[in-house]
Parts: sequence; C-alpha cells; structure tokens
Amino acid sequence: MGESGDLTESVLIALRREPAVLEAVRELAGDELRAQQRLRKEFPAELVRAACLLHELRQRAHAKFTRADRMWFDRLGLEQATSEPVARHKARRFGLSSEPVWDLCCGVGGDTIGLAVETEVVAVDRSPLRCRMTQWNAEAYEVADRVHVLQGDAVVLLPPGVFVHLDPDRRAEAGSAGRSLLGEPRRRAVSLDQYHPGPTFWRELMRQTRGGAIKIGPAANFFGRFRNAEIELISLNRECKEATVWFGELSGPMPMRATVLPAGASLAGDPDQAECRVGQPGDFLYDPDPALVRSGLVDVLAEQLDLRRLDASEEYLTADRPIDSPFLRRFVLREIVPNNDRAIRQAFRRFACHEIEIKSRHIPINADAIRRRLPRDGGARGVLIFARVAGKTRALICERDDG
Repeated sequence: MGESGDLTESVLIALRREPAVLEAVRELAGDELRAQQRLRKEFPAELVRAACLLHELRQRAHAKFTRADRMWFDRLGLEQATSEPVARHKARRFGLSSEPVWDLCCGVGGDTIGLAVETEVVAVDRSPLRCRMTQWNAEAYEVADRVHVLQGDAVVLLPPGVFVHLDPDRRAEAGSAGRSLLGEPRRRAVSLDQYHPGPTFWRELMRQTRGGAIKIGPAANFFGRFRNAEIELISLNRECKEATVWFGELSGPMPMRATVLPAGASLAGDPDQAECRVGQPGDFLYDPDPALVRSGLVDVLAEQLDLRRLDASEEYLTADRPIDSPFLRRFVLREIVPNNDRAIRQAFRRFACHEIEIKSRHIPINADAIRRRLPRDGGARGVLIFARVAGKTRALICERDDG
C-alpha cells in the first residue's frame, strides 16, 4: 500500500495472482475488521488490506460501470473515471471517423473502454499502475484486442494528424497520489490553468491533430476560452458530469451543446443569439436540466418550446400548458406567496403534503431547517421553490407532475 493507503503496482499484481483473497473478502463483506483478522492468517497483511480496498472501490464503482465487479481501481482513478454511459455517448462521435483514437491520460480506462467499442484505441498514461488497470479493465469488457496501452508522457508520445481524447488531471496541486503534501485530498480545479497538462498543450493539440475532445469539469471557467470549438455539457440522471470540448473535424457548428443522459437528447445553440423572455408565472413551472443551465442554452430551449423565465436572473421557466421534454422537470404551480415563514406554513396547510422537496438556485436557504417547520399531513408530493419573480423573492408552492 502507498502512503495514502491506496493501491500500488506491486500489490495490484500480487492481488491479481491471488484471486482467492478477493473471493474471501466478498464472502465476508459487511465486517471488514473480522475479514482482515481472519484472512491475515492465510495471506500477507498488505494483500488483505489491498483486497478490502479494491472490494470497497468495486462496490462504489457500480454507480459508474456495469462490470465493476471485474474491474481494477485506485481511489483517485475511480473518482476521475468517466461513467460508462457518458463514455459511450462521446465514443459514438469518434466512431463516425472509423479512425484510431489516442486516449491521453487514460486513467483506469473509462473512456478507453467506451472508445474501443467504436474503434481502435491507443491509451496513454504516465502511471504504470493506471496503464495496467486500463489493460485489465479492457479485458473485463472484452475489448482488449482493440486497445494498445502505452506508458509515458502524452505530451511526448502523441503523433500529429490523429484523433485524440484528453482527460487532464482536474485537481489543483496535481500529483500522482491525488493528495497534497499534508495528505489532504486535492481540490478540484476550477481554473483551466490548474489542469495538467494545461491550456498550452491543448492549443498545440488542436493545431497538430485532426480533431478530438478535451474533458474538463463542468464548473470550469470555459466560456470564451475555446475559439472554433464546440463545448458539450453532459448530464447523467440530472447531474452535470463534464464539459467536453470538441475541436477540429469533430466539432459541431454551434459553440454550445447540452446533452442529457440516459435519454440521449441533445440541444445545440448559441447562447448569445437567444432572447431572454420574462413573463408572468403560468400554471406550470419547469426546472431545466443542469446541463442545459451550465451550457447557457436555457433561452434557446425556451424559444423552441414557447416558454418564459420567471425573472431574468432565474433559470426556472413557466408556461400555461404542460410540456414534455427530457431537458425539463415539470411542476404544477399551486400558489405563490411572500418569502416568510408564516405565509409558507399557511400555504402548506392549505396544500396538504406528505413529502416536501425544497429547491433554490440563487436564493440562500437552509432547506433542512425550513422543512422541519412545515406541516406534512396530506397525500400530495409538494415542492417548495424559492425564486425571484419579476424582481422579488417569492416562495412557489408546487406539486410534482411526472406526466
């Protein structure tokens, strides 16, 4: 085990040669201390600790991968790995070219596996540990025959004129262990200049390759940073997972795109060309998907579906009719009251609910404290939304309407 308690390459190799350790850990799952005490009588303590860690990571990885039980991870590698549905979505655009793709900073191989379903892949990483994980994870998905793994510096190894996918380290104080010198988990980088490799290499990449994608965090300061490129915000189950910068032959004609998974719906547009329409609240309220909000395409969708904002500063939309869209979550608007406890409590006595969801985008609130003060003695599924309406902060009493 390394200094941070994570897997090392030598332990990983030993663990792969002793599958009985992992099998025993699975059988004793639920009581790690008891499992370690028992297994240390048969196997080296370091191997047992590694098996327990890998078992824990595989359990967590089920949220990202369908074959997590057969995959290999370290903590940071799993944390930064692209979820299987997101990787498959991106890979389909690469697959249109039928050309091999270089997957730089491949990590544990999340994107490599998705790409290999569509085309041949050269996976590159500086870490020998991650290279082994990528190779073994490709075997778990039965695509290893389409994956060639290279250990080394992506900046040095990449040839010109190819298609490329880059997943740079997205944490401040980048380093191999994923932690600062004090052992604290590293912060996620918001500034693009904190990525490694950073923007200087990206610009060179865009000049020398035919096209590709750069994966960056959805909270990064990407607006206005990429000329002649398309930035796609991708959400999975209403959580914005990444911003993908498409460039070269793989870039679309519009500067921004929002894609929602698993629905697979995608909307492209130019935020600067859409009109911000504000109007009175209608019978229905709509909460846009985070990918739509982060891409700046709320007004583009509003124009297409004849929706309006509650306020120029709010992303919540409204209409007088029910609209079905994978980009929107719909609520029936029951009442609008002033933003004070008494008015809100009285409203929920009139609208009896057994559960109350509380939402706000820009109004500071303490949702737990508010929820404790509200009556819940009915059968409806209530939603309390704090938002500005025509410049004033209001509480909107709503009901879920899933169609």
